[in-house]
Amino acid sequence: MRGPKPKTTARARSLRQSDNDAEGKLWNELRDRRLNGHKFVRQLPIGPYFADFACRELRL
Repeated sequence: MRGPKPKTTARARSLRQSDNDAEGKLWNELRDRRLNGHKFVRQLPIGPYFADFACRELRL
């Protein structure tokens, strides 16, 4: 089934809102394609887990 999953989306949002200082500083360096032009996202669900930061195009 494609499309957003409300439970997963809510969990990812809550994780983004409760980051610590280290995550905030790292995100500040990764956002807006600042790292070699690659786009990163936060709290990407991968199976039953959530990746704090992920680059979809590099599968990183």
